Amino acid sequence: MYSGFGASSYHWRYNIPELARKYHVYAIDLLGFGFSDKPIQDYDASVWKDQVVDFTQQVILNGEEDSTKKVSIAGNSLGGYTAMYACSDDRIKDSIAGCILLNAAGRFKDLEAEEKKDPNPIIEAVSAAIQRFVIACSFIYTKQPARIEQILRNVYPIDDSNVDSELVESIQTPALEDTAAEVFYRVITKNGSGPQAYVDDIIKELDCPTLLCWGESDPWIRPAAADKMEKLHREFHGEGKSGNKWIKRVSIDAGHCPHDEAPQAVNTAILEFVEEALVGV
Repeated sequence: MYSGFGASSYHWRYNIPELARKYHVYAIDLLGFGFSDKPIQDYDASVWKDQVVDFTQQVILNGEEDSTKKVSIAGNSLGGYTAMYACSDDRIKDSIAGCILLNAAGRFKDLEAEEKKDPNPIIEAVSAAIQRFVIACSFIYTKQPARIEQILRNVYPIDDSNVDSELVESIQTPALEDTAAEVFYRVITKNGSGPQAYVDDIIKELDCPTLLCWGESDPWIRPAAADKMEKLHREFHGEGKSGNKWIKRVSIDAGHCPHDEAPQAVNTAILEFVEEALVGV
């Protein structure tokens, strides 16, 4: 299980105990986020994809190339994008039982987008300096507990009762680390124009059942994104459940973080999906 931007494995606090009653569950923090290391380096989608692939190979599958173990990978927001990117990777494709996307982020292809003109180096330099200053100020403001709580309540629009001091602290504490501000800047500037791979291309390469477990009241990633993912999947892999390339949509009465806002509904959806997915394994 992989959390979204700025969150940690603590965000799965109401999911891990329930899912672990039947399955072996792992929840790790992506590099640069939560309680993982925050090295000063370039950050892009491939960094997190490789982290997930390596963890799957080395820890879950114990380095066994012909392992009979099957893995379902789940993620929310940026973690959702990372989950589907990893599931499409040839290194672990054969071991994937299912891909679970909870309000996953990602950029779609824009066929009408015009080609960018060559940038002016002077304008680029000035813009970068202004951008760094603005992002630095934003980070200082955003990591304040009151602001974190405000943001959380905004993205838990149906039921914000799970927005408590422990959740706020789980987000603020990693942000106080020495390198956190620089990592924040590098992630924002690198991914501001979208991830490396388009969602369209990733979905085309998915060879496993996919669950769209979507908080339909998300103020950040609208249900239209899930609609498009579902449409693309059916265009690439067909309708129904022929083979393993099928998709299922479960609507959750929640916002951007359905797994924490409505954990019971999400846990039920995940358990039912995994059972369905394992039938075809």
